This record gives sequence, structure tokens and C-alpha cells, in this order.
Amino acid sequence: MHMIRLNGSKERCEVLGEYLVNNEATVRRAAHRFGISKSTVHKDVTEKLKSINPSLAGEVKKILDRNKAERHLRGGEATREKFRKLNSDKVKQ
Repeated sequence: MHMIRLNGSKERCEVLGEYLVNNEATVRRAAHRFGISKSTVHKDVTEKLKSINPSLAGEVKKILDRNKAERHLRGGEATREKFRKLNSDKVKQ
């Protein structure tokens, strides 16, 4: 995955907000994609975006709320996959 450069007339928080909404992405994925920290992404889309583009901020809030509600499911799946791989490696040995 390549990093997206931020340049142009839009504020960073708008670009991040549009990315989150259009890709239904997590803060972690957006941070990785733009080469910035998770805390920067979160602060931009939860605080700065409200004053610049309130309607986009509302859409982003829905995405963030859904991601938060699903977080425990994604974590559980990652753990299952980890042990599935460990067990399959043991069988091959």
C-alpha cells in the first residue's frame, strides 16, 4: 500500500474524513495510509473537522462509532487467525 500525499486546497482533516467515509476505514488504516499517527488522525477528524466541515464530521462520527462497536470482533478474529496459523505450522513440522 502506498502512502497518500496531502497537498492541495483541502484541509488535512477533510481529506482524512473523506478517506474514512469513502473507504469505511479505521483510524489505524488511515494513519498508515497517510503516514501520520493514529492520534493525529483521530484529533483531526473528531475536533478540527467539526469547525471546517460539520456535515462530514457527522458522517465520520458514524464510521468511528461503528468501528468502536466492532473493535472487539476484529480483535477476536485476529487472535483466532494467529492461533490457526500457529497450529497449522505445528502440524507441518
